[in-house]
Amino acid sequence: MAEFVNTSNSELDEQQIRLKEEFQISQGPLSVLQSSVRNNTKILIALRNNKKLLGRVKAFDRHSNMVLENVKEMWTEVPKSKNRKPVNKDRFIPKMFLRGDSVVLGE
Repeated sequence: MAEFVNTSNSELDEQQIRLKEEFQISQGPLSVLQSSVRNNTKILIALRNNKKLLGRVKAFDRHSNMVLENVKEMWTEVPKSKNRKPVNKDRFIPKMFLRGDSVVLGE
């Protein structure tokens, strides 16, 4: 498996490509998502819009697109007036599809 990692997909057959992808998912940054799916644990996801999501990953792909369940979306709103303090807000989303290009980090 590891010997295919630095080899171009055009040089590999179908089975070798599948083994290469499985290795990359189990060893690389996507391993966090894979363990969350297998163990049904919650994961904290930081997004590009400075929001955070806490939920269970049901499925994902190599682009970090995800199907999430029981998601709590959290963010901070800063009031426009000078004397107001920032307010932490959240909302519950039962099911959602998250596009991978908005994901910064998953923990």
